[in-house]
Amino acid sequence: MNTVAIVIFILTYTGIIFTRLPGVNIDRPSAAFFGAVAMILFGVLSMDEAVRSIDFNTIFLLLGMMILISVLELDGFFTLIARTTIAFSRNTSQLLTLVVFATGIASAFLVNDAVVLLFTPVILRICRSGGLDPIPYLFAEIMASNIGSAMTITGNPQNILIGINSGIAYGRFLLHLMPVSLLGMIVLIVIIKLFFREDFRESRAISFNGDGFEYDYRSMKVSVPVFLLVIIMFFLSPMLDIPIPVIALLGASLVLLFGRIRPSRVIKQVDWVLLVFFAGLFIVVDGVERAGLLDPLIERAPLSADLAGLGMLHGLGLFLSQIVSNVPYTIVMLPVMKTASSELLWLALASSATLAGNATIIGAMANLIVIESAREEGVAIRFLPFFKVGMAVTLASFIISIAVLYVEYVLGILAG
Repeated sequence: MNTVAIVIFILTYTGIIFTRLPGVNIDRPSAAFFGAVAMILFGVLSMDEAVRSIDFNTIFLLLGMMILISVLELDGFFTLIARTTIAFSRNTSQLLTLVVFATGIASAFLVNDAVVLLFTPVILRICRSGGLDPIPYLFAEIMASNIGSAMTITGNPQNILIGINSGIAYGRFLLHLMPVSLLGMIVLIVIIKLFFREDFRESRAISFNGDGFEYDYRSMKVSVPVFLLVIIMFFLSPMLDIPIPVIALLGASLVLLFGRIRPSRVIKQVDWVLLVFFAGLFIVVDGVERAGLLDPLIERAPLSADLAGLGMLHGLGLFLSQIVSNVPYTIVMLPVMKTASSELLWLALASSATLAGNATIIGAMANLIVIESAREEGVAIRFLPFFKVGMAVTLASFIISIAVLYVEYVLGILAG
């Protein structure tokens, strides 16, 4: 049975790595789905065990946030944020700064994939109206979305996994990783200016016509207050004794019941494929764990709550996130992290797995969303130019992450 489990695991992750195997129409969700079915079919897990292996707290938190974000997206809320912040810029340096901080902060609370999907058209339009090369601003948007999303549990899918499994409170998670994200965004601005000196040598004046975008202000009167209520309740979750997945589902139910957008339209916007992907990976990894194949890794994992452990997790994150992407990497690491049981290491995993997404164009889903959106508008983002900037940003943000977390640990602010 051990051999069967390891074969299924290898085939599943091979499908995740190579999304187009010869002669097979496969992508990441279908690879995970195949692996889950195979674990049941070949008796590694019973049907009941497979269902129990799915972390429904993570699934429900994702679902609740997806519904909330879908309503805000249909209302035009993201476009409104982009237009009313980024469009305030009067020169190229201001534009870069506003792109970075607007994208980064929005990504922390609104899930970075949705943010970049709606911000990209606005950035392209501003660049065209000002006669600017959009590449430095698109690079900044991509990297800021990853850096900013690292600071909260709901910023990205891998942080949702970590937040649920670590038991770290929403506010405490933000408290410890906010310095990493804010310093990372400042460094990002500096690095972009260094790599694109000619674009920022003279701070050119720019103007922007914000006409042509559509917003449903009446619907926002429901969706925005509900979203803000959900965020506030996330912070108060320990005092209210309400789990954050329940809070997310409450917010989702409120916007569906009282919002102006038809619920059927909202439900169609939900990324059901991502939920299947998560469920499949939970089953595959649990099958491998039950077969005892992760025991050697768990027993010999050189993870310790110190500087060496921080360095190890950041190194693993940089390497494996480029191969299997950050979500599959994080799910495999969950059993190891539960054994280590260290707040410091949980936060290091969240920071490293997210920041590593900036290294290459395939490092994170947000990267691919911006690249595809830009391509449809006739703007090509190429691998090598992105890699040069992305690796510099990743290494600099890793240094910041390790330094901040280690200082917090040494000062006793962060538990080991």
